[in-house]
Amino acid sequence: MGKNNKKSDAKHEVKLLEGTALRNSQATKEDGRTAVWVKESDLEYEAELKTLQIELMKMQQHMQKSGERILAIFEGRDAAGKGGTIQRIISNMNPRNTRVVALTKPNETELSQWYFQRYVTRLPSAGEFVLFDRSWYNRAMVEPVMGFCTDEQNKRFLKDVPMVEELLVKDGIKLFKFYFSVSRDIQKERFDSRKVDPLKQYKLSPVDNLAQDYWDQYSVRKFQMLSETNRSFSPWTIIRSDNKKMARINCMKFILSSMNYADKLADKHLTPDPQIIVSGIDELRHMEENLLTPAKLHG
Repeated sequence: MGKNNKKSDAKHEVKLLEGTALRNSQATKEDGRTAVWVKESDLEYEAELKTLQIELMKMQQHMQKSGERILAIFEGRDAAGKGGTIQRIISNMNPRNTRVVALTKPNETELSQWYFQRYVTRLPSAGEFVLFDRSWYNRAMVEPVMGFCTDEQNKRFLKDVPMVEELLVKDGIKLFKFYFSVSRDIQKERFDSRKVDPLKQYKLSPVDNLAQDYWDQYSVRKFQMLSETNRSFSPWTIIRSDNKKMARINCMKFILSSMNYADKLADKHLTPDPQIIVSGIDELRHMEENLLTPAKLHG
């Protein structure tokens, strides 16, 4: 009896699967149902997310007919919310025409090749939407900070990458470059959450443990990267991602508002929040003004 009471008294944190609250928002009381209180903001988020996912499906149907190609690059510090955003973007899209590329460290053969070679083979074909979950920009931030490349390799990359991206854009690929900007305190909270949540532990890596220690070094590399690679034909888009839900919504809006397709929602429904979406130029200005006061810098 004592054991049963203990079990019934045990408190478990229950988290509804995304979309569950919206699907059941009009449900009535009946046997086998339990009432759960949900924040109104969560319902609003789920409703807007569904609307935008439908728009992404419309966009994809247009791409399949027109042969348009999209390459979206997702960069940012660890635990900035890149992976979660990618999951929401692709969740209802046709997997035959949608690919996520998340490469592991290069093998011995790849190390002997041109640096961009293993990425080039994964570029989009006609009608495809390809999302790079980290990309060739590893050589701009992670590799130099962690000592995985030489200073010469880093400098050469920063000079070469604008030319590579210009070739892609001139060939007709629609290129998006997203940098997810998370604050230091929020990053630490997310790292701590990964340690105790079994469903998030696959995200843990040795690099995570050093991300906080090397925070300022990453800031310097970010500034160098934006300075050298934010070009008019391939600009960076910064996404403030302390609020992951708003980061996802606004990333989707930015993509959709940049594309033309049939039966598109009115602009007012697809206009990103300027507090969340920041241009590469504006981020550079912010960094230039605050480089000597690192505490004021965004992640």
